[in-house]
Amino acid sequence: MGLSVWTQDEAGPFQTIPCGGNSWQESGWPLQQSHEYLRDGTAKLLTLFHPSSGQVRATGVTSCPNTVLHGWLKAELTVVLASLPPMPKRGVKVNRELWKSWQAGLRWPITLATELPPLRMLLVLDNLKGHKTPEFVLWMFANGIMPLYTPIAGSWLNMCESVQRIIKRRALECQHPQTTEEIIHLLEATVRGWNREPTPFEWGGKRAARRARSRQRRHALGGSGACVRGPLRRRQTTTQQWRQACQTTH
Repeated sequence: MGLSVWTQDEAGPFQTIPCGGNSWQESGWPLQQSHEYLRDGTAKLLTLFHPSSGQVRATGVTSCPNTVLHGWLKAELTVVLASLPPMPKRGVKVNRELWKSWQAGLRWPITLATELPPLRMLLVLDNLKGHKTPEFVLWMFANGIMPLYTPIAGSWLNMCESVQRIIKRRALECQHPQTTEEIIHLLEATVRGWNREPTPFEWGGKRAARRARSRQRRHALGGSGACVRGPLRRRQTTTQQWRQACQTTH
């Protein structure tokens, strides 16, 4: 439909504590880190992710109330919207039906505004109360953004969760940040490095194809989780052969 799809989430909180992870230490000589740490608050990463291009827009913060989250989101989304091509003109009724189509099947659909501009973007969010405040939702409606909230226990539907896990691992593994400013610096530097060569995300991509090929090469055995390289030959006995075997036995 020509709509831009973005996902949003907040990673953290991250503490100023030693972070475990893989390292280049020799076998049998694990990396040792101090068990002591300074209590210097926590840091979070506000993330906006575009799966089809892999681009990440993110910033580190030490607190994340609505005033901080909404202000940053509005500024980033405004920049993204300005870069999008204009949408084709649709009738008022057709445009409203397009907005409503993204609420089909929802138990509690969002009450749409009376006047709606052309729909330009889909924004995937989780179910935080701060994402559902009337002021923020109406701002999204006014700018042609349809919020799509992931269901409870359905955070895996938000691809932003996946890219945040990658960034967190690359930035903080085997590190011992001493301040929240150092945590923010590590996270934001990793985001800049990611954006130099971003990886697009897609459902059922190359990784899913590799899993499918792997399953085709293995054959599961009943009663356990074991597999074999090739299918086992099964002895097929016809009804007549079975009767003859029974008569011979008796």
